[in-house]
Amino acid sequence: MRRSNLPVLALTCVLVACAAACSTPAPPSPPKAPEPTVNPASLQAFAPLPDAVPAAQASSPELVALGRMLFYEPRLSKSQKISCNSCHDLAAYGVDGQPTSDGHKGQQGTRNSPSVYNAAGHFVQFWDGRAPDVEAQAKGPVLNPVEMAMPGEARVVTVLTSMPEYVDAFTRAFPNEPKPVTYDNMATAIGAFERRLMTPSRWDALLKGDMSALTAEEKVGFQTFVDSGCATCHNGALLGGGSYQRIGLAKAFPRTADGGRMNLTKAEGDRAVFKVPSLRNVEKTGPYFHDGGTAGLDQAIRDMGEYQLGKSLDDTQVKAITDYLKALTGKVDPDYIKPPVLPKSTAKTPKADEGS
Repeated sequence: MRRSNLPVLALTCVLVACAAACSTPAPPSPPKAPEPTVNPASLQAFAPLPDAVPAAQASSPELVALGRMLFYEPRLSKSQKISCNSCHDLAAYGVDGQPTSDGHKGQQGTRNSPSVYNAAGHFVQFWDGRAPDVEAQAKGPVLNPVEMAMPGEARVVTVLTSMPEYVDAFTRAFPNEPKPVTYDNMATAIGAFERRLMTPSRWDALLKGDMSALTAEEKVGFQTFVDSGCATCHNGALLGGGSYQRIGLAKAFPRTADGGRMNLTKAEGDRAVFKVPSLRNVEKTGPYFHDGGTAGLDQAIRDMGEYQLGKSLDDTQVKAITDYLKALTGKVDPDYIKPPVLPKSTAKTPKADEGS
């Protein structure tokens, strides 16, 4: 008996109908929000970091190598426990993470130790600008009684000349000088080393033309940074470090004990005036401001909005600016900052002095 084809035909119809339904185009997706872009005009106030900051005296590998040794040398301090690296830890983005640093016999200074990275590009050194360059700056802490507390330049020279390896290193670094081991040459060598402590970041890649170097959030943050007025002071290659400014320009700053440049110039107009800090690596270099009195980056941003710009930045703005500032965290060359093997003391090397 012949079977009916009706069930098969019915099933076929169902499958065809299903296929037709499944092939129906899906409704169009909503259009994507446009990718944030950076206004080229906003970039004109900024510049990429240089590879190094040149000095008046030509550098050499021997001079830089000597400067690296001296930067890490604790025997440049009276207690023989404190080196440049103690307060400007190169493994921690050039800071010690404290509001103010520990000096001789545990004494505390009154100002925060800023990062030594990129510092050679600043127009002056120290918060109050009392040194014109990193070479002059290197001389200050060694003789400061609160910091490294050496009693005088002669003591420093005695320490260095007591070790033949240092005498040889100075001779190689200053080949045309009959007496190369001097206090000034010590500072020149440290400065030569510091002038190459540069930390390029993704921000520099963007400034050189790679518009994909920053994330969408960081681009929004940059525009928020500019639109809020931050770039008025924080501009150039270092995003700061190129001018003085009064802290509390729009509203009195709550911490007023430090007179700033007025302590140096004695001019009332310089009260609470400080060098504008660089924002390079700012994510890594807290606590913030001249006294280290603000712990977190987000609070530092709010404070600058309130006291410098006269604005109450909301949470969205603060997060956006924070996102951008994190793009300024740069790369540290581990080989360049590797602690060197220092010469051994000799019988002629003065002993550590823990006294006052």
